[in-house]
This record gives sequence, C-alpha cells and structure tokens, in this order.
Amino acid sequence: MIKILLPLTLSAALAPLALGATPGFEACIDEIREKAVDQGVDPGTADHVLNQVEHLERVIDFDRRQPEFTTPFGDYLERRVTPQRVAQGRVLLHAHRALLDRVHAETGVPPAYLLALWGMESNYGRHFGGISVPSALATLACDPRRGDYFTGELIAALHIIEEGAIPLGRMKGSWAGAMGHVQFMPSVFLQYAVDGDGDGRRDLWNSVPDAMMSAGNFLAGLGWDGAYRWGREVLLPLGFDYGQAGRTERRSLGEWRRAGVTDSSGQPVANLDIQAALLLPAGHRGPAFLVYDNFDVIMGWNRSEFFALAVGHLADRIAGGGGLHTPPPADAPRMSRKQVIQLQTALNAMGYDSGEVDGILGPATRNAIRAYQQANDMIPDGFPDPNLLARLDIAASENL
Repeated sequence: MIKILLPLTLSAALAPLALGATPGFEACIDEIREKAVDQGVDPGTADHVLNQVEHLERVIDFDRRQPEFTTPFGDYLERRVTPQRVAQGRVLLHAHRALLDRVHAETGVPPAYLLALWGMESNYGRHFGGISVPSALATLACDPRRGDYFTGELIAALHIIEEGAIPLGRMKGSWAGAMGHVQFMPSVFLQYAVDGDGDGRRDLWNSVPDAMMSAGNFLAGLGWDGAYRWGREVLLPLGFDYGQAGRTERRSLGEWRRAGVTDSSGQPVANLDIQAALLLPAGHRGPAFLVYDNFDVIMGWNRSEFFALAVGHLADRIAGGGGLHTPPPADAPRMSRKQVIQLQTALNAMGYDSGEVDGILGPATRNAIRAYQQANDMIPDGFPDPNLLARLDIAASENL
C-alpha cells in the first residue's frame, strides 16, 4: 500500500478522537466485531483489540491526498530515488548478498528489486510508521470511500495478532495500515509472509530475512517473470503518435522498434515479441518508458504508476545504472484534490469519461484527458499541462 511518513509536527494533529466523536463509529466497530467472529477470530481477541481502537481523523485526510496522485512525477521521483537511497541500497546489496541470492534462487526476483522495494517502503527499515495499525484500519473501515476493503484488512490484522506474530501494542505502521520492513498490508501478510530465518515466526518488523523472503514470495505470487526486467527508459522519434501511450495500448517490442522507438542510448529497441506499453508520466516533454509484464507485477504491490516507475528506476540505479536521460520538466503543475475534481467534472460534462469524480489523477482521468486532447488538436499525452488547464479554466497555481 501507499505510505506517508508523518513529520513530528503532525503528532498533535493525530491525537485520537474519543470513540463517540465520530458519528456511527462505535456502531461500525460492533458490526466489524460480529464479522470478525464469523470469520474465525476468537471473540476474546476481537474484544481485546476492538475495544481499544480509536478514530483517527487525520488518517482520512491522508487518504484524500496521497502523493502518488497529487505530486508531479519529477518531484515524486526526486524525493524517493535519492543519491542516499541509491548508495545505501548498493551497500546493503553487498552486506546481504547471501540472503538476497537465496531469495532470488527461490523466488526468481533479483536482489536489486527487493532492495528497491525495501528502500521505497521503509527507507531500508528506518521508518515503519508510528500509527496504531488497528486504529488506522478501523478509521478507514468506517469511512464510506473504501470501507469494505479496510474492514477485511482490519479482520486480517486481528488474525495476525491472534497468530502471535506481533502484540497489539507493537502493531504500528503507516496511516493506511501497512507494516514492517516491506510495509505489507495485513491481508498480504497472511497470504505471503514467510519465516525466512527459521525461528518459527513470521516477523516483518525485526527480521530482515523474513522481510526479504516475504517480499520475493509476494512478487512471485503476483507473477514475477525472472527472465525479464521491469521496463526501460526510451526515446521517441520526431512526429511520434502520442495517442499510442497508456498502459492499455500494448505492442510488441518489434512494433515499437518499427515506430522508431530507441533505448536511452539511441539504439533501436530489441526486435522481440515481448509486449510493452508506453508511459509518459510527465507528459511529452518528460521521460518516456516502455514497461513490461513485471511492471504490472509491481503495480500489484501498489496501484500507482509513479510508485512502480520509481521502484524500477531505483532497482536499476542500485544495480549500477545511471540517472534518467530525459529529466521531468521542472514546471509541471502540482494539482490539489480540488483542482483534479474540477478537471474531472469539466471532462465528464463534455462527454470525456474520467470515471468517478474523486480528486485522484488516475488512469481513467488520464484517458479522458487524452481523448480531449485528440479532439482539440493537442498532443495527446494524457498529461494535465498548463495549456490544458488554461483551456478548461482551471488555475494551476493553487496553494496546497
């Protein structure tokens, strides 16, 4: 899941409200208690945990402004693929070589990807998050936006506590309930966490072997293909048809080659029957990427294209690669949720289906932008650049 590391200045804002401060919260928890018992949780465990959960209003705020959906790609990448993170990943590649090679042999996932996910999720174990996981999950379970999903995650957390993997008081994590070195959601923990050090416990908080083997096991379970990489940066020819971009527009590498696409060094991409999609996370002025099936596997870990691109690029850097050939534009607009809602509303009103008006700049909204651009003689890169926002009378300079 998506994580946000909370600055110390937010500690007061995260002080929990009393149970009765949120209308219906207690009734919601009682319903979850019944569902949990019906799904095999011991009534004593359910009472022990659910009697202590508290509504955390700030968690709702974080849910509405996740950085993958409100931050320009350049800012997002710069803050996550840092020189420090690359250097530390290379140090850990050497320090944990035997463990990482074992995970690679058993799961097919190369060491650099394991380290990239570890670095992205918890900065190599430095930041697990300090919020009560049951309280965070209870807050989101009782919120209408994704209540059913988080109800299932809360019940999974009860099973983990009952298993003895972690006591209630130490089950801390992100605002969304992700936990440990690799920030597994509880349902992922139950299905994919493994005992990597042979001590009889699945401990993603204190055991690096458990965390790395579990990460490899999860990616393998999602369909990781050890024969291929995640994707690569590419260069596009003059006059390229940007309507071919987007994760749903998949073509073979041979077809992309014939369209004039080259790798970042200028060499034609391989003439192979490997399916790939073209992504333009910062629009036609920014970097272009061809992404393969393993990119979709990374998105099975976190449903954000920005996250998956950052993981792939960080893995390349840890393995010895350099920076991007084409940097993202520095003037890309940073849009607030309110602005995205305005954009979605305007597109829907004109018949360009952006999906639910939710303030999230996801694939449906980008497809709607692309359709609008094609109909209005603009470069159809699916990117909300200042020209597009001006045409739709949406200010691009709102303070967040």
